[in-house]
Amino acid sequence: MKRNKNFAWLYIFLFATLIDMVFLLEGKNEFRYFSKPLILAGLILYFFKITKPIASTLLTKTVLSALIFSWIGDILLLWPQLFAFGLGAFLIAHVCYIIAFKVAQKNPGHIGQVNFIKTFFFNLPFYILAAFVYYLIQPNLGVLKIPVIIYVIAIVSMVTTARERFGKSHHSSFWQVMIGAALFFISDGILAIDRFYMGFPEAGILIMGSYAVAQLLIVMGIRSHLIQPQ
Repeated sequence: MKRNKNFAWLYIFLFATLIDMVFLLEGKNEFRYFSKPLILAGLILYFFKITKPIASTLLTKTVLSALIFSWIGDILLLWPQLFAFGLGAFLIAHVCYIIAFKVAQKNPGHIGQVNFIKTFFFNLPFYILAAFVYYLIQPNLGVLKIPVIIYVIAIVSMVTTARERFGKSHHSSFWQVMIGAALFFISDGILAIDRFYMGFPEAGILIMGSYAVAQLLIVMGIRSHLIQPQ
C-alpha cells in the first residue's frame, strides 16, 4: 500500500506533464503558470518519499537539490525577463547532478586508472554538439555570453559524468541515468536554438517532452542504484 502511495506522485508528474503539453499545443500559455510547476513537484515528492530512510546521505541530498533547483528554474523560465535567473537555477541543478552521478557508483571513493585519450573520444560527440549549438547562438547572446559558456560547460560535464558511470554501476541504473542526462542535454540544446537562433513551432513540445522524460529517467536510474545490491 505504501509503495502504491509513493507511485501516486508519479501519476501527478505524468498528468501534469500531459496537461502542460496540451496547453503548449493549444497555445494557452497563461495556464502553464499552474501546470508547469506541478510537473517536477510530483517527481520531487516521489523521490523524497522513497529516500526518506536515507535522507541524510549525500546522494539523496544532491539529487533532491538538483530536482528542487530544476523546479525553481522551470518556474523562473515562465517569465522571459527572468531567463538569466532560470539559467542560474539550472546551472546549480547540473552541479548537484554531477556530484550525485559521482556518488552513485560502485566504490565511489576509489580512484582507478583513467585513460584520458579514450575518455576524450567517448565524450567527443557531446563536445562537438555543444560547440555547434554555441556557434549557432553566440551572435545573439549579448550580455548572456559568459553565463551561457559557463552553463554549457556545466551541462556537458553533467552528461559526460553520467557516461563515465559505465562499468561502475548496474546496467539498469547506468542506462536510465545516461539516457536521461542525454535527453536533458538535447532539451537544453533545442531551447537554446529556439530562443537565440531560430524559433520554430514544435520547440515547446520537444523541449518539455525530452526534459520531463530526462528528469524521470534520472530519478528512476538513481532509484535503481539504491535498490540493487552493491
